Amino acid sequence: MTQVPQSQHSFRDRLATVDEKGKRKWIYATKPKGKLYNVRTWVSFFFFFLFFALPFIKVNGRPFFLFDITQAKFILFGKVFWPQDFFIFGVTMVTFVIFIVLFTTAFGRLFCGWVCPQTIFMEMLFRKVEYFIEGNAAAQRQLNNSPMSAKKLFKKTAKHLSFFLLAFVISNTFLSYIIGIDELKEIITGDFSEHYKGFLAILIFSGVFYGVYAFFREQVCTVVCPYGRLQGVLLDKNSMIVAYDYQRGEPRGNSKKSAIPLGDCIDCNQCVKVCPTGIDIRNGVQMECIGCTACIDACNNVMEALNRNLGLIRYASENGIQQKQPLRFTTRMKLYTGLLVVLVGILSALLFSRTDVDATFLRAPGMLFQEHQQDSISNLYNVSILNKTNNDMSITLKLTDVDGRIQVIGTHQEIHLKPQDQSKGTFFVILPKEAVTDRKLNLKIAVYEGEKLIVQKKVNFLGPIKRKK
Repeated sequence: MTQVPQSQHSFRDRLATVDEKGKRKWIYATKPKGKLYNVRTWVSFFFFFLFFALPFIKVNGRPFFLFDITQAKFILFGKVFWPQDFFIFGVTMVTFVIFIVLFTTAFGRLFCGWVCPQTIFMEMLFRKVEYFIEGNAAAQRQLNNSPMSAKKLFKKTAKHLSFFLLAFVISNTFLSYIIGIDELKEIITGDFSEHYKGFLAILIFSGVFYGVYAFFREQVCTVVCPYGRLQGVLLDKNSMIVAYDYQRGEPRGNSKKSAIPLGDCIDCNQCVKVCPTGIDIRNGVQMECIGCTACIDACNNVMEALNRNLGLIRYASENGIQQKQPLRFTTRMKLYTGLLVVLVGILSALLFSRTDVDATFLRAPGMLFQEHQQDSISNLYNVSILNKTNNDMSITLKLTDVDGRIQVIGTHQEIHLKPQDQSKGTFFVILPKEAVTDRKLNLKIAVYEGEKLIVQKKVNFLGPIKRKK
């Protein structure tokens, strides 16, 4: 790890955004420029397109994504998920936790710096608006320290008004993922007296997003988000991180003014000035580092101007820096990546193998079997059928592997289901006596919509005890 003078070890005692008295230090991050920043910009464009476009995409009349917590209804890739699909969400959560652990162990905070919504909105949207209105870091600091004037009032008003409008658009988009774009349109265009709760929700969401990006900013990553604290446990010396090559860079300083040989780091602090969380990457891995690569671009620009090799700050591992080896896709990374692919494949199979109808058959409690007339035996079952589609359905139940019949009680043989509706009922399974060859039989009941087989379920059928002759 980087050898840091004892006097500089205080960065371990407190956050980079907090001074010795515990007060907030406002971060004036210099606007980055470089190849990685350009790539991140294009990645953010793709993210913005997906984020703002997905609520308008529908599959078979259903939203592509919907997370309606109020009705415990979730739609993923156009498929509806209900509380009965809780096991899929359980598998999803387990997969997500394992994904976080394995991905972070191998690739560090790559997610935070490149695709985390907080980072993308802050650095690629709100920060750029701030640069456009108030100027770069030095101009922002000068403006904040200057007395109130017409110019300052205009710029501050323009910035915060722009921030609130952006927060309003983002909050409406987030809300459309919860209640659906059609419901959101009704709230916006409908009578205020009928949708005042929806308007209140929009204002609350907008206020929260405005407060986060106008004032709380990087504190979300360093104070609220637990991921930074987790990385201290998950990372090891082979993990890929944004790292300073201290063997090449130390000792720091201007070689023209020094009588001793110095490293490549000229101590220009450009890597600190561009950091959105205010840390000095040369102190080693820190909780506040979100892996945004702004320091890599800043250092590369300086090295290029000095005609020195790039990569003094780069993606690397601690072992790679110690042994002076380039970052490699190690066997461990390959294994972790393979395991992640397997987990995502299993989850995808569960998601796409779901049927549009979920049926549950349970034997009526407290009942064994009934003599049905003189030549047959019946068992009574309870049925619960859920229609997950947006269409009316007429369901019939059939036995598939035994000679017998099903008699639905209190209705016609067809069970009618409304869109996204659940129907419960009871039915008899009636078998000829000669077909009941054992005390307990395993039967299959098929659910049909017309001639289309939807799903098959196994049930137990109880008969009389066969006495030995």
